[in-house]
Order: sequence, then structure tokens, then C-alpha cells
Amino acid sequence: MDEYLLVKTVHILSSTLLFGTGLGTAFHGFMANRSGNLQATAVVNRQVVWADWLFTTPAVIAQPVTGVWLALQAGYPMTTGWLLLAILLYGLVGACWLPVVWLQLRMRRMAEAALCQGTPLPPLYRTYARWWFALGWPAFVGVIIIFWLMVAKPDIPL
Repeated sequence: MDEYLLVKTVHILSSTLLFGTGLGTAFHGFMANRSGNLQATAVVNRQVVWADWLFTTPAVIAQPVTGVWLALQAGYPMTTGWLLLAILLYGLVGACWLPVVWLQLRMRRMAEAALCQGTPLPPLYRTYARWWFALGWPAFVGVIIIFWLMVAKPDIPL
């Protein structure tokens, strides 16, 4: 396999991993939060944080590295309309993801503390959970649009 195809494969796999892990952790986190089961909530929060470190973070790093390399190798200027829009959307997705990571860490701590102390989750947990869920929507929509831009490469004039 030549170098371009290898990098393209890494780019596609990391984008799939990024989207799939995000969707999977969002589903499990949402369902655990709805369950009312504190033990499940604590376990799932711990696993969501781990999944972000093990899968999402490397994919977040690989995407721009491989994407820029592929664009340059394919001869696309970084100012090509569809590519520039994809980069801007990636920035929006990142702007949603960073606070989500912050929220996940705090939610995990709150759930573990409540479990250890035998107390219910504090009201702040629900506030954080709502923000966590709300920030996921623009990120997911952004990633879907990025997928479309990468496949369709529409002519978007600047």
C-alpha cells in the first residue's frame, strides 16, 4: 500500500472512531443518567471518560494531521471552499467537545462521590448533564456535515 492510501485509511478509520465513540458514549451516558441508578451512572461516567482518553483524543489529533497531509498531497489548497468549511466545522466540533470533556470529568467525580457517600447526585450534576447533552448535538451535526463535505467535495465559492 502506498503512503497516500495508508494515511487516507488512517484518516477514515480515525474519523469513524471519532464519530462512533462519540455516539456510543453519548447514548450510554444519556441512558445511564435517565436510569436513576447511581451505581450505573458512576460506572458509565467512568467508562465515558476512559473512552474519550483512549479513543476520541487520539482520533481528534489524527484527524487534522492526516487531513492536512492528504489535502496537500492531493493538491487541494487549504482555501478550497469545501475543505475550509470542513476545517471551520472541525473547530466548532472541538469548541463543543472541550467543555464536554470538562463536564464529563466533573460528572464522574460527582457520581463517584455520591456513590461512596451513599447520597443522591447533587442538583449541579443534572445541570452538567443537560449541558453535556446539549453540546453533543452541534458536534454530531458538524461531524455529519464534515463527512458529507469529504465525500461530495461540493464547489463552495469563497
